[in-house]
Amino acid sequence: MKVSIILAHPDPRSLNHAIAGRARATLLAGSHEVTFHDLCAEKFDPVMPAAEIASSATPPPEIARHCDEIRAADGIIIVHPNWWGQPPAVLKGWIDRVLRPGVAYRFRGDDPGAGIPEGLLRARTALIFNTTNTPEQREKAVFHDPLETLWRNCICGLCGVQIITRRTFQIVITSTPEQRRAWLAEVETLVRRHFPPETS
Repeated sequence: MKVSIILAHPDPRSLNHAIAGRARATLLAGSHEVTFHDLCAEKFDPVMPAAEIASSATPPPEIARHCDEIRAADGIIIVHPNWWGQPPAVLKGWIDRVLRPGVAYRFRGDDPGAGIPEGLLRARTALIFNTTNTPEQREKAVFHDPLETLWRNCICGLCGVQIITRRTFQIVITSTPEQRRAWLAEVETLVRRHFPPETS
């Protein structure tokens, strides 16, 4: 199975990096084919130029490579912190430039784009790992958990992904080494559950 991991956090010492690393190691141990992108380390340009907006536009080679990889993926894992109820800008830019018409979705027939799109992604499973310093009760009661709506309804579901599991680890800033180890063990369990080891 081909699984694409997208990581968006600037600090290589972060829990996000540890989560992505554990997910990657678990997939490789299960004989899956993994494409891995640390967007910050790769200096991914999140700004979509006007020339890329049209559905008929031809993206530059580095964006086309991302498009080809996500189009071929059987599963997707996204790892990012909750910043202002949103993904970091680099990940939002990746969404804008890579999950584009013709790759992640399309409008049928003569629909100019005002209707309901049809999801095109091959991936049927997505795992979203988030970190935050906001308590769960406050996140839901005050902010209404915007990341849940974003990933489930506005991105993954719209692009054809059917199984969407999101796990938020909180509160990171006061977490202990023991708690982080438990969280990483949970990451491994979730990855194995959603992407069982390949059998020869």
